[in-house]
Amino acid sequence: MGPPPGLAPLLLVLQGCWASMSAQDRATSAVTTEDLSSTEPAPAILGPSLSPRTPGAPRTPEASRTPEVPRTPEVPRTPEPSASGPRPTPVTDVAALCVCDLSPAQCDVNCCCDPDCSSMDFSVFSACSVPVVMGDSQFCTQKAAIYSLNFKANPPERVFKLIDQINPSIFCIRVTNYKPALSFINPEVPDENNFDRLMKTSTGFTLNAESDVSFSTKLDAPSATKYEYGAQLRTSNDSSAPFLRLPSPLMSSLCTDDNPAAFLVNQAVTCTRRMDLEQCEEIEALSMARYSSPTILRAPNSGKKVFITIQSIVIQSLNKTLTRLEHTDMLRPTLVGSGQEKICIHVVFEVKYSLTYTEKGEIMKAAVSFLLGTVSSAVIPLQQKFEIHFTQQDTKPVPLSGNPGYVVGLPVAAGFQPQKGSGIIQTTNRYGQLTILRSSAEQDCLAVEGTRIPVLFGYNMQSGCKLRLTSALPCRLVAQKVKDLLKGQGFPDYVAPFGNSQAQDALDWVPVHFATLSSNVKDSCQLPVALVIEVKWTKYGSLLNPQARIVNVTANLISSSFPETSAGNERTVLISTVVTFAAVSAPAEPGFRARPAINARLPFNFFFPFA
Repeated sequence: MGPPPGLAPLLLVLQGCWASMSAQDRATSAVTTEDLSSTEPAPAILGPSLSPRTPGAPRTPEASRTPEVPRTPEVPRTPEPSASGPRPTPVTDVAALCVCDLSPAQCDVNCCCDPDCSSMDFSVFSACSVPVVMGDSQFCTQKAAIYSLNFKANPPERVFKLIDQINPSIFCIRVTNYKPALSFINPEVPDENNFDRLMKTSTGFTLNAESDVSFSTKLDAPSATKYEYGAQLRTSNDSSAPFLRLPSPLMSSLCTDDNPAAFLVNQAVTCTRRMDLEQCEEIEALSMARYSSPTILRAPNSGKKVFITIQSIVIQSLNKTLTRLEHTDMLRPTLVGSGQEKICIHVVFEVKYSLTYTEKGEIMKAAVSFLLGTVSSAVIPLQQKFEIHFTQQDTKPVPLSGNPGYVVGLPVAAGFQPQKGSGIIQTTNRYGQLTILRSSAEQDCLAVEGTRIPVLFGYNMQSGCKLRLTSALPCRLVAQKVKDLLKGQGFPDYVAPFGNSQAQDALDWVPVHFATLSSNVKDSCQLPVALVIEVKWTKYGSLLNPQARIVNVTANLISSSFPETSAGNERTVLISTVVTFAAVSAPAEPGFRARPAINARLPFNFFFPFA
């Protein structure tokens, strides 16, 4: 009876796998023990000969041969398919690679493969910083260089092993048929012969003013009903200028007129434009009409158009004097003068776009401001500046107390942190974030409850009122009432260090250290009488323009002891609030960088024959 069908191929596969595993188990390693006191490397044991060391590469011990151990006969392996081919020779020789050798002509600490290290250096090493250096870990087998130290030997020895590392993963690469995948492809360097071809293959810009911009965006779809971030602003259905273009430098500082303006992308660029003074009236890029005539579509595929209105025109003379015109009429470049003393007036120097958009991604308004100047032959080539900014409709700018440092007289920004790790919560009224009790003409504390004034940076403030104590008012109730009166409805937990500090940067905010000071007297009423707030600030930044920064805030609630009021008697207590600002800046001293210390080793015979 013959073997079952399919058993013979299975046996052949198992036989081939067993042969491969047996060959890997019998793979011997190259071991080198290097005497660090010797100038020549010790011979390696059973290792392949290494390639000569290239300049700048670390030296490795040379290999020598020892008698081979008799091996058992190998089982014949099943032939493998040759379609994929063998693995290419590794580009990097791990035996000649020293990844921790960072200092030329110097011994790096704990770098066992550094050729500049001697036996004296190795005696102070603790361990090898890079014990294993191997090639591509994705292959099933790869060479690995193993370094270790033998401190028992005298002098110390370095042990070097070159082994075949086996990858235990079942998804390792055994053979490969694509040799370029093992190294990086050298990029093609542009030159005069291939420049035009590379420009055509690049998507993102074009130098041809008559062709459309080669951007592949979602605007090509007919269903685009709103602008998205980064989308080009469409101007009209005219194929010659389908986008709002903002000149900018491309390959050099020269202006390129094909840069499209993108939605919600604020830009500010400066470029240089070459021009012939005699032809300034014919150059379109120097005229206001070039930048104010396009009409922007409200939406990518909308028929509604938004006209660009001229917001302001400023004239700059040859001596840099600026004059703002009262009208916004269109002005064109004009060549004036005769002979060699010719100038061109009303030339565009700066263009600033201001676009207003809605939450739906539609453009509602578009305005432009111009800076026109006079050009003579002395200022050619001309430098132009272009800006574009986006502002959301029906939004108001957030007022700040400084940018970045506090400005004297503006309110101190403060807020709460509901839980650890969250941002700071602030009230919309910045004049109500850190407040104190407000004095009144009546001086009655119960009448001024809820009336507060903001704490202004740099202003020392003091306010107060009077409280009448009678026997009808319980002491505990009065104490809580006065405490709420001094602290207000919500006393903040944190204060902003700068006038423009963001609420999400909670770790930068300064905590308010609140403390209660009281004197314990038997059979007396503990009543808060004062709230003292001390703000410490310092000058931060450059000596030429220092910025005010708050570094510490303390709030002390001071209580006093009053005897119990008997029936028919009244007592008047003065309640006050004090705010002081203390400058804790250290004397400013200009700092300079320390001179570099040159640690150079001179040869032993440098002073010969004088020493």
